[in-house]
Amino acid sequence: MPLVTLTVVKPKSAEFKTGLFAAVHGALVASGVPAADRFQRVLELDAENFRFDSRYPDLGSDRDGNFALIEILFSEGRSVKVKKKIVADILAGLTAAPLNLNAENVMICFKETRWENWVFGGGRFIHT
Repeated sequence: MPLVTLTVVKPKSAEFKTGLFAAVHGALVASGVPAADRFQRVLELDAENFRFDSRYPDLGSDRDGNFALIEILFSEGRSVKVKKKIVADILAGLTAAPLNLNAENVMICFKETRWENWVFGGGRFIHT
């Protein structure tokens, strides 16, 4: 079960957030995540509460107000090859119409946890 958190500077339109979510979910599904396994949230912060360097580490252009930090928490075990494919698929979705985001404006962070750390509801550990 991936848990996706998007952090962006407000205000962002519903279309912008929906487009981000759709690109990430599509990439996860392409990597083998079930289509119904969708748990996503957005943190839309005032600029004073979301600070980021405009070019770190070596970007070709400045990040701007459309910067999106995408955090994907999922169970451990995916290879670097799979993660690179997820990133490529996310960026393909975000840099195309209708969003047409600059890829330099997207930062992706994978976080992994063990399977036994997921409790989907009702106190059930379904992976133990």
